[in-house]
Amino acid sequence: MKHKDGKPGSQVDKSSRAVPLSIMVVVLCGFSFYLGGIFCSEKERFLIKEVEKPVQSPKESSSSPLQIKSVAFQECSSEYQDYTPCTDPRKWKKYGLHRLTFMERHCPPVFERKECLIPPPNGYQSPIKWPKSRNECWYRNVPYDWINKQKSNQNWLRKEGEKFRFPGGGTMFPRGVGAYVDLMQDLIPEMLDGTVRTAIDTGCGVASWGGDLLDRGILTMSLAPRDNHEAQVQFALERGIPAILGIISTQRLPFPSSSFDMAHCSRCLIPWTEFGGIYLLEVHRILRPGGFWVLSGPPVNYENRWRGWNTTIEAQKNDYEKLTDLLTSMCFKLYNKKDDIAVWRKSSDSTCYQQLSRPDAYPPKCDDGTEPDAAWYTPLRPCVVVPDPKYKNLGLNSVPKWPQRLKVAPDRISAIHGGSASTFKHDDTKWKDRVKHYKKLLPALGTDKIRNVMDMNTAYGGFAASMVDDPLWVMNVVSSYAPNTLAVVFDRGLIGTYHDWCEAFSTYPRTYDLLHLDGLFTAESQRCDMKYVLLEMDRILRPNGYAIIRESSYFVDAVAAIAKGMRWGCRKEETEYGIEKEKILICQKKLWYSSNQNSR
Repeated sequence: MKHKDGKPGSQVDKSSRAVPLSIMVVVLCGFSFYLGGIFCSEKERFLIKEVEKPVQSPKESSSSPLQIKSVAFQECSSEYQDYTPCTDPRKWKKYGLHRLTFMERHCPPVFERKECLIPPPNGYQSPIKWPKSRNECWYRNVPYDWINKQKSNQNWLRKEGEKFRFPGGGTMFPRGVGAYVDLMQDLIPEMLDGTVRTAIDTGCGVASWGGDLLDRGILTMSLAPRDNHEAQVQFALERGIPAILGIISTQRLPFPSSSFDMAHCSRCLIPWTEFGGIYLLEVHRILRPGGFWVLSGPPVNYENRWRGWNTTIEAQKNDYEKLTDLLTSMCFKLYNKKDDIAVWRKSSDSTCYQQLSRPDAYPPKCDDGTEPDAAWYTPLRPCVVVPDPKYKNLGLNSVPKWPQRLKVAPDRISAIHGGSASTFKHDDTKWKDRVKHYKKLLPALGTDKIRNVMDMNTAYGGFAASMVDDPLWVMNVVSSYAPNTLAVVFDRGLIGTYHDWCEAFSTYPRTYDLLHLDGLFTAESQRCDMKYVLLEMDRILRPNGYAIIRESSYFVDAVAAIAKGMRWGCRKEETEYGIEKEKILICQKKLWYSSNQNSR
C-alpha cells in the first residue's frame, strides 16, 4: 500500500508486529519463573531439615551412594514413653465425640512430628520369652495401674510383685478363656479341622481369646482403641499376641474385604444396631463368605442376664430382635447358640445378595463404584459389599484348609498386575532362600529371642510363610500406595494391615522384636522422609530388638548413618546371591534409659 505522494507507507505487516509481542511474552515468563524459583527456595529452606537432604531416586541420581552425615537424636521427655502419634490422648479434644471419632487415627502435621527417641519406662527389662509371656509380663514394661484395679475382679490380669499375671479371664468368661473357647468349638466344629484359620477380635481386652487360639492353630488380630482401659493393645503385644490399635467408628478398618474367617465380640460395647447397623456392615465386609461372627454378651441370653446389665428384659428383647433382623438383612444366618454365645454365618449363596438390589432393600447393595478393598482413610458406607462372584474359591468352604492354604496360589492373585500361580510360586521359593540366609546372618531369628515380627512392605507374605514353623508371628504390612496384595496374604492364612509409612504405625512403643523391610526406601523415598520412617521404626522396636534392612546400595550407607544417630549398631552384609546393587543391614537397637530418670 502507498500514500498519495507515492512513497511507501509506514504501516507494519502482522508478522513484523508479532516479534516484539513474542519478546515481551518470553520476558514475562522468565520473570515469573525467577520469582517462582525465589519463592520455592525460600519455602524449602523452612521444610528441609539439617539431618537429611531431599533424596533422589537411584534411577535419577548418579551411581554413587547417598551420603548423610550422622547426627545424634535427642531423647524425648519421659512423658512420651507410651507415645502413639496418631492416637494421642492429648489431642482428643480437637476432634468430635460423635461415634468416638476422636479415637480414630489423627496424625500430627509435619511441623509437629517428634525428632527425638522415645525412652523406655524406668526399670524396663527384656520381655519374658514366649510361651511363658502369654501368662505373665514385667510390670515395669507396662506400668499401668488403672486397668489392674478395674479389671482384676474379672481376671483380666493381676499384679503380683514385679509382674502382671494373666489368669485368662474375661467379662464373659469368668471360668477362664480355655473353657470359653472349648464351648465355642462345640458350636463351630470348623475351628477344629483347619477350616477357620484367621480371626479378628474387636474390643480385645488384653487379648486372652487370641492368645488361647494360637495353640489351636488360629491366628487372631486383636483390635482395640487407645481408651480409658489403658494400653490393652500394649499388654497384648507384650504377651506376644498379635494386636493393633483400631476402632470401628467412621472409617473402614485397614483390611481388605473377605479377609477373616471369623470375627468375635465379647461384650465389646460396640453399638451394633445403631446408625443403621453400619458397624455390622463393616464386619460383614471384612468377613469371608461362609465366615462366622461370634457374639457373647448383651443382648445374647438376655432372658437370664438382663438383671446384671442395668436394663429391662423388654429393652434387651427389643435389642436382640433388632440385631437378628439386621443380620438377616445382611445375609447372615444364625448358625448356633448356647448359653452366652451366639454364632451367625455370612452367606456364600448369591441368591440372598441378589435380593439386595431391590429398591426397598435396606441395607442396599453397594454400587459398582464402591471399591470393596479400599480401606485406608476410607469412610464407612451404609451398604452391603457383595462378594465378587468371579472368585470361585473365596468362600470359607472353598479355601483349602490350613496349612495347605499357605502354599496354594489364591484366586485373588489374578487381580494383581503380573500376578499368577507361577509368580506366586517363584516368590515363595525366593523367600525360602532369603530367610535361610537371614538366619545365618542373625542366629536369633527362629529362636525364642524373637517373637513379634513385622514385614514392613510385604508382597505375598513370603517372608512370613517361610517362618511359619518358628515360634513367632508376623504382621504383614502392605503400603496403601502399593499394589493391593494384602488380600492374597489373608487368603494364605496369614494376617496383616494396610499402612502408609509417611505416618506412624497403629501401635505402642516397644512392641516388636524384629522389623524387616525390602526396598522400602527405594519405593517410598519420593513420598516419605527417610529420617521419620527410621524414627518410627525406633519407636516401635523393642530395646535389644533387631532390624533387617534389605535395600539398594544407594540407600544403605545413608540408613546406617541415621541409625547410628538413633543408638543402633548396624553392620552391612551381602545378600544371598552377593549382588552389588543390593545390600543387607543387620541392626540392633540398644537398651538405654532416660537421663532424667534412674535406671535399674
